[in-house]
Amino acid sequence: MKYEYAEDLQNRMEEIAKFLEMEHIAIERVKCFRSSGSSTKRIIARCHTIGKLMQKAIGVKAHYAIEFLERFERMNKDEQDKVIIHELMHIPKTFGGGFRQHDFVCDRNVEIMHRKFANMKRGRFF
Repeated sequence: MKYEYAEDLQNRMEEIAKFLEMEHIAIERVKCFRSSGSSTKRIIARCHTIGKLMQKAIGVKAHYAIEFLERFERMNKDEQDKVIIHELMHIPKTFGGGFRQHDFVCDRNVEIMHRKFANMKRGRFF
């Protein structure tokens, strides 16, 4: 596996989090990366963190990394935005190193958030 910091995706992630008022997300502690060399065929992106015990052991607050696999690049911009939203939705309100599960991070909720983002970006607030 090869990882490369993705400044363009970082900027898009920050814009989406801002528009969607995801104020619980400490943007300075979320970083976006492109990866290549994965053998997985189904995964588009994944969110990573270190657990609370390791945070305590090394004396750091929670940090998250969002990894975008090669398949992500072949998607259109709207679908990419949905993937970014999906990954951001995994970050819980506590921003403590855990994850929200797929009972909350589901297609229906991602669609709602994406529609809100698209409308806000166009200047229409519902």
